Amino acid sequence: MAEDTASIAEQPEASYPETAEALAEEKTYYWGTGRRKTSVARVRIRHGNGIILVNGRDVDEYFAGERDKNAVRAPLKAARVLTRYDVFANVRGGGMSGQAGAVVLGIARALKSADHSLEPILRAGGYLTRDAREVERKKCGRKKARKSPQYSKR
Repeated sequence: MAEDTASIAEQPEASYPETAEALAEEKTYYWGTGRRKTSVARVRIRHGNGIILVNGRDVDEYFAGERDKNAVRAPLKAARVLTRYDVFANVRGGGMSGQAGAVVLGIARALKSADHSLEPILRAGGYLTRDAREVERKKCGRKKARKSPQYSKR
């Protein structure tokens, strides 16, 4: 019994955040789901220093085009919180453009759940609006969804 108390007393004190709010803020994740075309992004954000990871890779490494890189950062820039949150996104399906659009919507929704005062800014920028356009299906007797075979009169 005395050995147990001695070993506990010898252990260094763990460093804890000053307040309960700081502890809760440190561990809290805010979630947002984004969809675009056939892509689905599950986005988590937490208070941090501006790291953006997409499928475990840096955003600049994952997205090749400048348009997609800038699009992903756009909701954070509009809300002026680019360096206040860390972003972790898992995205599946579709191509690069659709995946970037899905991540944008996911980030905007997560920011809204983290801080409700950002909603008017995000909504005015169009980041909270789901782009519902999907690819139209191909019809039989046609070459694509609407393109017909060439008409021959004779």
